[in-house]
Formats: sequence, structure tokens, C-alpha cells
Amino acid sequence: MADRRSQTLLLDRLAALVHQRPASAGHNSQAPPGSTCERGGDAKHMKPTRRPGPTLVYSLAAALAAGIGVASAASGSGEVATPASAYESTQLDRAAVPRAVKTRTGNVKPAIGGTVDGTGLHTASGGQGTIVAASAADPAKSGSADAPVSPPDSGDPSIFLPADRATVWNPGMMAVGGIPIRSTVCSTLTPRGGGQDDTARIQAAIRTCPAGQVVQLAAGTFIINSGNFVLINKGITLRGAGPGQTTLAKTNGAKPFQQAVSAKPSPVIIVGPSRWSPTNDPGGIAGSTNLTADAVKGANTVTVGSTAGFSPGQIVLLDEASGAAWHTDPQGRGQIWASPDFRVVWQKHDPLVPYVDDFAADAFPTTPGSAGAWFSRLDRPTAEVKQIASVSGSTITFTTPIHISYRASHTAQISRYGQPHVMNAGVEDLKLIGGDQSNLLFRWAALSWAKNVENTVWHDEGFAIDASFRIELREFYVHDAAWGAPGGGGYAISLSSGTAEVLIENGISVRANKVMVARSAGAGSVVGYNYVDMGYINYNGAWIEIGLNASHRVGSHHVLFEGNYAFNADNDHTHGNSIYHTYFRNHLRGIRAPFDNQAGGRIDDATDPRTGGKRCAGLMAYSYWMSFVGNVLGAAGQMGGWVYEATFTGGKPGIWMLGWDGEKPYPTDAQVAATTLRHGNFDYVTNTVKWDPSIPNHTLPNSLYLTQRPAFFDAGRGYTWPWVDPEGATKLYTLPAKARYDAGTPFTQP
Repeated sequence: MADRRSQTLLLDRLAALVHQRPASAGHNSQAPPGSTCERGGDAKHMKPTRRPGPTLVYSLAAALAAGIGVASAASGSGEVATPASAYESTQLDRAAVPRAVKTRTGNVKPAIGGTVDGTGLHTASGGQGTIVAASAADPAKSGSADAPVSPPDSGDPSIFLPADRATVWNPGMMAVGGIPIRSTVCSTLTPRGGGQDDTARIQAAIRTCPAGQVVQLAAGTFIINSGNFVLINKGITLRGAGPGQTTLAKTNGAKPFQQAVSAKPSPVIIVGPSRWSPTNDPGGIAGSTNLTADAVKGANTVTVGSTAGFSPGQIVLLDEASGAAWHTDPQGRGQIWASPDFRVVWQKHDPLVPYVDDFAADAFPTTPGSAGAWFSRLDRPTAEVKQIASVSGSTITFTTPIHISYRASHTAQISRYGQPHVMNAGVEDLKLIGGDQSNLLFRWAALSWAKNVENTVWHDEGFAIDASFRIELREFYVHDAAWGAPGGGGYAISLSSGTAEVLIENGISVRANKVMVARSAGAGSVVGYNYVDMGYINYNGAWIEIGLNASHRVGSHHVLFEGNYAFNADNDHTHGNSIYHTYFRNHLRGIRAPFDNQAGGRIDDATDPRTGGKRCAGLMAYSYWMSFVGNVLGAAGQMGGWVYEATFTGGKPGIWMLGWDGEKPYPTDAQVAATTLRHGNFDYVTNTVKWDPSIPNHTLPNSLYLTQRPAFFDAGRGYTWPWVDPEGATKLYTLPAKARYDAGTPFTQP
């Protein structure tokens, strides 16, 4: 059950309606000096207070542990409700109602079915209904709110996360019942053999395959060479006989420990309508319309200047201009180009900082052709891809809530793409190798997936998810990038260009330069229950790279990392900052498992004194409003010489390294620690659980996105869930994905 504050919040708002007064404001998060965070900033960033109208329509924090859920207004699909701040409580939106809510004054009573006990605690029944608040003193004064209610099994981030940090995490195929099980085979293919190319035959089978059916690939190796790629441009499944049996290989593509690519670099598979944009915009945008009012975090609706060209079911991009200008650099390097609230911090300084800045002295993020257009529209890195549920007048309703506010004062816009996104397409049960411009690329795709896929020896990204919506990666094994070095050539998993609400679950990501990145992308995504290890630089194997990560280009926000094993968690500022990520019930070891560097030599962080960057949880400068809750940090009996709070120049490994910077004179951004929420984490240096003294609730839900024990914890011998328990006598059990890796059976659960 949710704590008293979250139980009473709804009725406080209803009471505000009944008594015709504004609802009270909620908890504020800290922000850098002179800035305004999304909540509690200056007037121009705040929603103007207004009296509620006859119908109270609001967005309330999803009390998942108390059983809160929401159904899409348009589709009726099961969507989880969103947390929202009190000042958003009058916005037009579907909302969820707690199964248990309690009046603060006793003057207001709900009426949605269910029961109300003698203390005023209301337990709602499941289903769809309307909650009514009526004044006991004057029954004529009442208000109502539409209230879809779902069963009580998932967790409530609002019990410890301020409303600006929490969001709805219901990603991937979860909202549509999971990945479909398709049994109708439209075509079965065997490899041609003899080194002959198989691309045309596979493409012909896809072209004639009806939607919802399977192109089946038999055991063997299918050759996809010489710039060719398989294009899955419709809602079918490409399925092999298993990742150990069916292989799609680019034999003249990427090679282990070679930086070079072929004369015609290409992916092995693309899920999407085409490889290149059909418009003059490289991101595929065909037209945009301005928002006429702010898009409120937690709401599903926006109002726009024109709805021409927009229709239900369409995939669109929601973004805003950064509004950046010169501000005092929190690291003391003169001035930095950042938005007034520091939601966006570009790597541009005055004076210029060599080897750090992405822009020449006379170039800005608004300069065409500059870094301001990498992975986003020009100077519009805060973004998320959405799906339209309905269009009515000047109002567009989305199928899922908005994850951060988009402000009319920042020229917030909705943009339509020049071609429809490919939906309901899947890649299953096969191995990919040799792609020299990624192995598997989702571009302009939605509600699509990769399952039981081995992905190895690639350039650029193993799995690339670009300008896409609700993609799911699960039971994957991505390992051994062709060139494990910085520069974009050796990333295992990448989200980019506004990609939103992705689920990356129960997989293995190891031995790549960066095991995952998010570049102007990630809103509402979940990285859950994965084994993540051995991120490295082949020419500098002693440096410990970043593990759990949703950064590497400005604009990424609101990603949840839950239940993972990783050598560390961090966010870099290499090409600008990321904000508002949450790390929940992860085990962050602090060092990598021993492994062989592709450049030669054995890497063993536990015994090599040259190893640098030992930290369990780090955040580089400008990484603001991050939250770490319920994690276990370090390893029992193996933390000799470690300290609790480390600095980059301190010479000691640390549980925490917050605000660090890797360029001389190695300044520390103190605002990173000031805005980081740390609550209920256990570490093996102090051997204690440390709680945020401002948060009275010390009850950790099992999950922030799952409504029940995941089925993969019942596979094999069966596993304890949650497997990370900072308060328990046993802090750590076994992660299924790590058990598979350790057993040498990445696709068979021991």
C-alpha cells in the first residue's frame, strides 16, 4: 500500500475542487544555482495556478504497489498511470486512482465502488469508473474524475521519487500483451551455400509474406554481403532455428579487432520502412506544428496550431528547442551554453575547452550542420517519440503519457514523419555477425522486437534503435564488438533520435566499448534484469568504461534501470548531459569480471593496480536529478581500500563518484551530488543501508514497472525475486541472465 502522503494526495486535490481553492504544491527537487527545475522554478517555468473547473481531471502518481493502472483513453489498452505534480492537477488527462486513498479532513468521500472503512480509507474495485468527491457538509459541492483502476501488484515510485523524477514505465510490448506467438509460416528458406548471397531470396519471402506470419530460416549460414541488408518493412517475423543454428553473416564486413569497414558498410537487418530518409530532413521529418500550450508531464494530450497531417495510430515526434544561452559553468570553466534550467547542457564553453567542446568557437547548437543536429532536430535534443490515439479539434491525444514537460515558450512542436513506421515486426532465434554499420537496426519502427538473438562482431552498434517507439529486446546476447574503442564504432546497444518507451530485458551485454548508450532518447524506457559487464577500451584496457548508461549525447531523460547486474552505473557528458534517470534494485559491483582484451593481455580489475575509474555509481558533471534507490553496491569482503565518497583525483576507488570530469584540471560539479537522490542503498564499505532523511517511507516495492514476478525467474531451477534486497539478511540472490552467462549457456536457463 502507498504511504499516507500518496494516499491522501488525490483527496487533497478533490477537496481543493470541492472547496474551490488551488491544490497544494508538492515536493521540489534541487536544481543548480540560478536554475529552475521542472518543479519549483520561477514563474515562466511553472504552470499558472487556476481554479479547477467543474470536472477535476488530473495526472496522479501511479501507486503500482497499491494497484494503480490506467487504460488508454483511445484504445482501452492497459497503460500504467503517471506521477504528476500538484500544479499539473488541472490538466486534461486520463488518470489513475489509488486502490486505497484516504481523506485528509474527512470532509470528502469518494464514490467509485469498492469500500470505505471507518478511518476513511477507500479501496477501489478494479475496472473503469468515475471517482466522485462530495462535500459531507454540502453535498451539492462535488467533482469527479475518470478513473481506470487495475489490480494491485506493482510499485509506486511516488512514495520516494518527487513527481519530476518519476514517470510511467510501461515499455515495449507490455501494453499489448507481450510479444505475439506466431505459428503460421509463410515461407521456409535454406541457405544457398557455397558463399552465395542470400539477401534477395530472404527479401522476396518477406515481400510476399502476409502480415502476422513467419519467414522461417532453416539451420545454416545465410550470407548478407557487399552492402546488402535484409529489410523487414512489414509486420512479419523473421525467425531462425535458434541462435546456435541459424546465422546471418556479412563475411566481408566487420572483423574482430579491425577498425576498418568494407567499401559498402551496412547493417545485416533493418526493421523499418527504409534505410534512408524520404525527406530532406535526415531524421525523416516531413512537417511540424507548434504547441499552443505547454505539454504537461503526465498528461496524454497537447493542443496544437494545426492538426493537418496527423491521424490516430500515427507515430510522431514531440520535442522542444533547448533555449540555451551562456551561463556560469558549475565546474568553473568560464561560461557554458545551457538552458536556463540546466535541463540541457551542451559541450560548448567560453573560453573554448579543447578536446571537450563539440563546437568551434563561432558555431552553436543552432548552427546548421553542427553537433546541434546529431541524433535530434537542430537544437532540439529533449524529445520523445509518441503514438497518436485520437485527434479532436486542436487537441491531439497520445496513447501514453508525456514523460517531461514541453514548453510553448521553447517552441515545442509535434512533427510527423515522411513515411509510416513499421509496426509489429520481429526478429527471433538467430545469430547476427559482421554488420559494419550495426548488426540489427530498428529505424522508424514501433511495437517491434528482437528475441533470442545473438549479436556479435559489429561496427557502430550491435542493436541500434533510432527514431522508434516501444521496441523490445529480450533474451539477447550481444558481445564482442569488432572494435572496442571510443568513437561510436563499438557500442552494444544504442537508443537515439527521440526513441522512447523501449524495454531491454533479461539479456546479456558484454565486451564492448560501451555496453549501452542513449543519445537524445530513452524517455519512459526500462533496462531490466540484464547482465552487463566488461565494458572497455581496447587500447587502454585498464580504464573501466561506463556500464548502466543512458547518456552520450544531450537530451536523454527518464530511463529506469531495474534489477540489473553491472560493473557500474554512470552517465557521461561527452556530448552533453542527461537527466532524471532512476536506478532501482541493481547490483553495482564496481569492477569488471576478468576477461581478455582483444588487443592482447588479461584484464583483472581486482588484482591490477593500474586499473582506473573504479566506482560503483558515478555521474559525470551536469548529470542532474538522478535517483538511486534500493541498490546494493560493491561485494562482501572485497572492498579493502575503497571509500564511500570518491573523487576522480582522490586516488581511491569509491562507492560513489559524483560530478566527476576526466579533463584537466578535473573539476567536480557539486550540483550533481546536490541533485542526486540516494535512498535505501546498501554498500559493502560501510555495511549499512543509507536512507534519505527527508523521505520517511522506507518500504521498497518489488518493482517500479512489473506488476508481478516475471516468468523468466521461474525458468530453469527457479530464482528468487527480487534478487537484490538491500534490507534483507541475504542482500543478493542470483540474476537469471548472469546465471546463463556463467554457465556458458546464454540462451538456456540453468
